[in-house]
Amino acid sequence: MSEKIMLLEDDENLGTSLKKFIQDEGYQVDLAKNLEEARTKKIDDYDLMILDWMLPDGQGVDYLKEVRAKTNAIPVIMLTARTELIDKVIGLESGANDYVTKPFEPRELVARIRAQLRLSNASGGAEKESDGKVEVAELMIDKNQREVFFGGKAVEMTKMEFDFITLLAEHPNRAFSRDEILNKVWGYEHYPTTRTVDTHVLQLRQKTRDDLIETVRGVGYRLRFNG
Repeated sequence: MSEKIMLLEDDENLGTSLKKFIQDEGYQVDLAKNLEEARTKKIDDYDLMILDWMLPDGQGVDYLKEVRAKTNAIPVIMLTARTELIDKVIGLESGANDYVTKPFEPRELVARIRAQLRLSNASGGAEKESDGKVEVAELMIDKNQREVFFGGKAVEMTKMEFDFITLLAEHPNRAFSRDEILNKVWGYEHYPTTRTVDTHVLQLRQKTRDDLIETVRGVGYRLRFNG
């Protein structure tokens, strides 16, 4: 069965043409024209989401936060006419996996879709929603029992260490900025300094393997997985 994609785009002409183009590439596509319509759909039914930034009843980045509060498993590609770097940063830090600026060629979007689906599949279907387990390489995380195993051995972790490594494991090879990690793991209401992230990376490396969590120069960190 081909992968299923949700396309959230309020421009009727663009949405219809993109839906047809993506379907012609072998994917199933559901088109939603606003947030109200999108919220009637079950996120878990989809393998990928394409999300417009500006919508008639709200902003795509706000809806993205709703999605990420429910699941980190679905890749999301943002579509926007915004070209400022800060807008890209906001989109990525809100949970987007990729960012495409309008105008764009549909072929480019399809290439981005394939790349995100390959990455999602390469993680071995990293997150198994049915049993709450995340498995990447030698790492296995049981989210229900809040247990971590590395190389088959149980690893004791603090609450923040557990939440941190789970975030990275659910998105193998995706680079997270320090600020994004602080937001997702610690939350703004308990916002520490970025030095806290560096300290926790050191602790996680000591408990697993030095090269499991990779430093991405100028960005932050990612969990390295070669398939």
